[in-house]
Amino acid sequence: MAESERRPEAEAPVALVTGGAVRLGRAIALALAGAGYDLLIHYRSSAESARRLQAEIEALGRRAALYAADLQNADEAASVVPAALDALGRLDVLVNNAAIYLEGALAETTLATWEDQFALNLRAPFQLSQAFAVALPEDREGVIVNITDARIFRPGVDHFAYRLTKSALLTMTENMALALAPRVRVNAVALGAILPPPGEDEAYLETVARERVPLRRPGSADAVAESVLYLVRQEFLTGTVVRIDGGEFLT
Repeated sequence: MAESERRPEAEAPVALVTGGAVRLGRAIALALAGAGYDLLIHYRSSAESARRLQAEIEALGRRAALYAADLQNADEAASVVPAALDALGRLDVLVNNAAIYLEGALAETTLATWEDQFALNLRAPFQLSQAFAVALPEDREGVIVNITDARIFRPGVDHFAYRLTKSALLTMTENMALALAPRVRVNAVALGAILPPPGEDEAYLETVARERVPLRRPGSADAVAESVLYLVRQEFLTGTVVRIDGGEFLT
């Protein structure tokens, strides 16, 4: 349930960030708030982090509502866009950020691992994007930004199901850009060495960057947030992907 009372439609534009309470989602939400957006912050279990972020956004003079949902559950995913409209009165930007990154090469990928990742990384962005486009008034333009992974530009045997979900998300970005034009612009960012994976620290990320990234340094959550904000503001881009990988996956 949205932790906000229903309010009339506001003048300020509204953005929905899935997985918005922590890590990349948090940085993206703060960047959008700084640019004048009110926010619906979706989270699954990070309630305390979500409330801290809500306070930070409100300190910037923007409204922030919170909504808890398990996006792997199709019924709960279907409730998120209506919750944003109910809490904040309108919805102008959707950032599909929530995802899971599970181990498993081809032989080790179980059906459960496959289904969990496809549900969150691909089906949920589809559901949310479809609902966003349907809800958008005919006299208003909207923006969708999908978060994908730069490793999809180079074949690999690791994280088999995860790679497929992020490849499909990029294809969906391009197809939706055509399907939803001209009122909705749909773009993506493809990330490289930005944050350490679960269980690793910054030292691990620095080592990866020195060994694999031409720029010899990792990126940052702020660099991703700035790129998302650019795609939100850029009125003549749709169906494109911005690589934020320091050149790691150049072919």
